[in-house]
Amino acid sequence: MTTDYLKKILTARVYDVAQETPLELAPTLSQRFGNRIYFKREDMQSVFSFKLRGAYNKMAHLSQEALKRGVICASAGNHAQGVALSAARLGCRALIVMPTTTPQVKIDAVKSRGGNAVEVVLHGDSYTDAYNHAITLEREQKLTFVHPFDDPDVIAGQGTIGMEILRQHSSPIHAIFVAIGGGGLISGIGAYVKAVRPDIKIIGVQSIDSDAMAKSLKAGERITLPDVGLFSDGTAVRLVGEETFRVAQQVVDEIILVDTDAICAAIQDVFQDTRSILEPAGALAIAGAKAYIERSQMARQPVKNESLVAVACGANMNFDRLRFVAERAELGEAREAVFAVTIPEQRGSFKRFCSLVGPRNVTEFTYRISDARQAHVFVGVQVGSRGESSLLAHTFEQHDFATLDLTHDELAKLHIRHLVGGKSALAQDELLYRFEFPERPGALMRFLDSMAPNWNISLFHYRNQGGDVGRILVGLQVPSGEMDEFRQFLATLGYRYWDETANPVYKLFL
Repeated sequence: MTTDYLKKILTARVYDVAQETPLELAPTLSQRFGNRIYFKREDMQSVFSFKLRGAYNKMAHLSQEALKRGVICASAGNHAQGVALSAARLGCRALIVMPTTTPQVKIDAVKSRGGNAVEVVLHGDSYTDAYNHAITLEREQKLTFVHPFDDPDVIAGQGTIGMEILRQHSSPIHAIFVAIGGGGLISGIGAYVKAVRPDIKIIGVQSIDSDAMAKSLKAGERITLPDVGLFSDGTAVRLVGEETFRVAQQVVDEIILVDTDAICAAIQDVFQDTRSILEPAGALAIAGAKAYIERSQMARQPVKNESLVAVACGANMNFDRLRFVAERAELGEAREAVFAVTIPEQRGSFKRFCSLVGPRNVTEFTYRISDARQAHVFVGVQVGSRGESSLLAHTFEQHDFATLDLTHDELAKLHIRHLVGGKSALAQDELLYRFEFPERPGALMRFLDSMAPNWNISLFHYRNQGGDVGRILVGLQVPSGEMDEFRQFLATLGYRYWDETANPVYKLFL
């Protein structure tokens, strides 16, 4: 029963290192959405995330003998910093195992938190490699493993956030929105809230490409994802915890899925209200609250004048990612729609097209003169609502401008808008694929070395966006008789990929 967690949360030892973070009204967002939206500011902890609570509570409950032997964890992010700071406070040794791909800035942050108490071990290319190595070291050195989410003491530590929310807001709360990765945060908050105020909805939020908990709850058993998206790296978990799944089944009312654009828009929303910059995982709950309100409006059962709490759970943002966030936030907020429009290759076409746009601002217009009778242009237009892009597309079509609405097309948003330039007669037998590469030295050479020597790269587009993964578009000329070999290449490469060869926007522009 989740009531078993009530005493564990009430007696959790977190405040030696954590602070009771404020519950702040977001005035701008509240006014826009017709509800009182509050941010629980876990980004204001000393390690800029909630992870410190669970890590310290777990370690503070260890025996003196266990502390003397030391602890170990596997993490490349916020959990590692929480364990490091806790080790320094408790005076115990901590071994932090991180993938070799971890950016140096994160390694330095962990070392600075723990000082002499912390030793960083780099092992493997992925979190799974690091985790398996940590388990081996745990047995060999008789250390205590501090799990990032699947541990009752960790869950109880995170649950103190729920205790604070109810203490800080005694008036009715319609729902509390919580990001889900492995499930420790929502299990802790949900266990406390449902034991004390069961009328409050507990709503989880996940990114659409890292939805292990949503799939598991729907199936009634834990589901392992084959891969996960890495934009919201703090919640990129392939398999949720055994204990967190058990608790979530009892306390989670529903899970809302949001995409990358919505997360970026939520980061922008928080900045406008607080001048603070959340990491993607930290903004998930805000994106979910917005989606929840918008869904209620579309269903003609609007949520109005209610109190909604979103846990802003982390702010360890890589500064270089901000250019990507800014670019995609406009799409996530439905402030920009993008189209592929076919216009006659004649004077006055652009002016006639702009007259249909009306008072809206044209944000982008990419065009190259063509020797054909028609030209294909990439167009961005400022809009005021989500449904406006389809209305605009219909208007263009009515005036004989053939139009594709690309507002939700990843190929168009990530690559095509930077590549518009025309076709090439040399690109015979071309296949077009999007890949996600890990951002580390040697990843590109690994890709190239895996290819058959007679497959020519006919197109290549990459932009560094400051994340742990690079997004790359590749045109490959593969003879039809070698498709079996090409499929084998894709199967063994080990990178996520999407076949875009049949995408209409590719046919138009490239």
